[in-house]
Amino acid sequence: MEVNADFSKVVAVSTAELDWVPSPMKGVDRRMLDRIGDEVARATSIVRYAPGSEFPEHTHSGGEEFIVLEGVFQDEHGDYPAGTYIRNPIGTHHVPRSEPGCTIFVKLWQFAPDDTKQFSVDLGALDFGDPKDGVASTVIHSVPGETVAAELWDVGAVQSVSDPDGVEILVLDGSLQSPEGELRKHDWLRLPRGASTQLTAGPDGAFVWRKSGHLGSITIPR
Repeated sequence: MEVNADFSKVVAVSTAELDWVPSPMKGVDRRMLDRIGDEVARATSIVRYAPGSEFPEHTHSGGEEFIVLEGVFQDEHGDYPAGTYIRNPIGTHHVPRSEPGCTIFVKLWQFAPDDTKQFSVDLGALDFGDPKDGVASTVIHSVPGETVAAELWDVGAVQSVSDPDGVEILVLDGSLQSPEGELRKHDWLRLPRGASTQLTAGPDGAFVWRKSGHLGSITIPR
């Protein structure tokens, strides 16, 4: 299976317009943003857990990172409410579930083998410091070939976005206007290596998750 698998192209997805696709587990559905592979895949998705649903225990052979967008995600390590960002590196394992139900943005098979830090963080409790040109930013995680940040955009803030090795943006709240169209809450933008775009925050500003420098080499599960 291939979804937005040409990483030389700009991709902007209005996620609310995508159909929910059932996963192999009852009560767990997906909106596929990009994907190379079938059930073992390099994938970026929005995943919805119905109340009381769960996945069996599994090991993250390629690593996993996700953001809880709505509800409460649960596993044997704890309960993670909306606004939590979690990284589970290669070799970690868990039994994901959600008694109340939840929706998460998740990326699979995109970890470097030496990126071994496992953690979770409340995005709403981060210290953003003073804004620069209307955008306050804080780095959540950084290793060679990848930087993950959260950003608060003031109303009307304008910024040119690019990176020699690609950028992804997920709008967590508010909106951004781009040449590719308006990006609303939970919409997703992927810029390939060397591409650039100009983004303008909407009337309520924007809360943004940004990942950059990670599209120079695309790992595909074998």
